[in-house]
Amino acid sequence: MHASLAALANPQRRIERVVATRNAASRLTAGAEPQILDPDAIDGMLPPGAVHQGVAVRAYPIEPVELGACLPPDGRSVLILDGVTDPQNVGAAFRSAAAFGARALVLQDRKSPPLTGALAKASAGAIELVPHVRVANLARAVETLRSSGYLTIALEGEATLDLASVIDGKRSVALVLGAEGKGVRPSVSEACEARARIPIAPAMESLNVSAAAAIALYEVSRKR
Repeated sequence: MHASLAALANPQRRIERVVATRNAASRLTAGAEPQILDPDAIDGMLPPGAVHQGVAVRAYPIEPVELGACLPPDGRSVLILDGVTDPQNVGAAFRSAAAFGARALVLQDRKSPPLTGALAKASAGAIELVPHVRVANLARAVETLRSSGYLTIALEGEATLDLASVIDGKRSVALVLGAEGKGVRPSVSEACEARARIPIAPAMESLNVSAAAAIALYEVSRKR
């Protein structure tokens, strides 16, 4: 429901079709004009096991923005995901980005999932709120943000400095997070101005990437 309502409320979205049960249709925005169907009929239109809460929206994809839309720095943070391919993690990262007022989320063209229905659902509609940028070369994108004035930080578990000590609260921050296991690639890490870690208990080796994104974005917003 959240993802569908957000898509319908986004003026940048082109909507092709809306279907809903009679009860769910009462929650939709004016002008949605859903086709009223029984829940079983909606079940048959969606992938097996999909939970639709009585509404489904077929929409054209959201177009990415250019990296230049993040320039010059304006105080808001930018979240960069390096090699994160799980739609659930990317969707959750979008949700955190929206919650903490991030300016954009940057993804690599070839190694990032498309913004499908599953990802939109995981984001709870946040993909409609946070612009996304797709680039061919993440290291070059980091260099561009850094040269424009962003404090670019690679989050790495083995880093010496903790994140709170690196953020000064005066500069816009671009946070780079890598896929679980692989982490941030060396070429991307080297393009960053700083490397930092989120201190966690020694009993745990690492955090889920979407959880790390939420903590890091909160820390940036707190410092700001």
